[in-house]
Amino acid sequence: MALDEALLDWHSEGLIPPVIRFYEWEPATLSIGYFQQAKRDINIEAVQQQGLGFVRRPTGGRAVLHEHELTYSVIVTESYPNMPESVTEAYRVLSEGILQGFHNLGMDAYFSVPDTEEKKADLKKPKSAVCFDAPSWYELVVEGKKIAGSAQTRQKGVILQHGAILLDLDQEKLLSVFNFSSEEAKARMRRKLPEKAVAINSLVKEPVTIEQCVTAFRDGFAKSLQIDLKPFTLSEEQLEYVHALEEKKYACDDWNFKK
Repeated sequence: MALDEALLDWHSEGLIPPVIRFYEWEPATLSIGYFQQAKRDINIEAVQQQGLGFVRRPTGGRAVLHEHELTYSVIVTESYPNMPESVTEAYRVLSEGILQGFHNLGMDAYFSVPDTEEKKADLKKPKSAVCFDAPSWYELVVEGKKIAGSAQTRQKGVILQHGAILLDLDQEKLLSVFNFSSEEAKARMRRKLPEKAVAINSLVKEPVTIEQCVTAFRDGFAKSLQIDLKPFTLSEEQLEYVHALEEKKYACDDWNFKK
C-alpha cells in the first residue's frame, strides 16, 4: 500500500509516467477499505491467530483477503487524454484492461451493471463487510458471479485504482476473519458466498498461474488503453521513500485502526 501511494505521489509531481503494477501479498493479508471500522467489522484475533497481515487501504470499498490472487493497481492523472471526469465512468475505462485480461484467458467476463432499484440500493448500503459479497457498478462478473473486486481514490489530481483478481478462494478462511452479528448470520453468508463470488480456477479445466495472469492482464491493459507498456524499476532512493511511508503510516496501528 505504501508503494501504491508513493507511485501516486511521484506521478502527481510529474516524476514518473502513469503506472500499471501487478503484485502479490506475503504473508496473505486482509486489507480493509479506508472508511471501514476495523474493530466493528473484523475479527482481529482470527487474523492474528492465522498469521495474516492486516492493513487499511487508501481506497474505499470493503475488506479483501489477499491470498491466491493477483493484485493490480493503475496510477494515472485525472487529466489523462480521454479520461472521463465521472468516477464511475473512469472506473469503467480503467477496468476495460481487466475485462480484456479475462477474455485473454478465454473467459466470458462482462461488466456488472445493477439493473434493479434494490441492487442500486445495496451499493449504497452494503449488507456485509465482505468485498466479494456482491458486485458493484462495472465490476467484473462471470456467470453472474463477482470474479474481481476493485477500489479507487483520487488525490493530488491523480487516480489510484487497484483491485484483486481471484485465482482461488478459501471460503472458510475468508469467513473466519469477519465479525458477524450471530452464527445464523455467518451461516447465511456461508450459503450465499458461492452464489455471489467465483475464482478463476473454479471455472477453467487447467489451473491458471500467476505468470499467465500477469501476461493476460498486462496485454489486456495495453490493448484496451492503447498504450505501450515499458518496465519500471525503483531506484534506491525511491525504495527508501516507500519504506519510510510504510513505517510512518501503513505499518502503524494509528492508521490501521483509526476508525
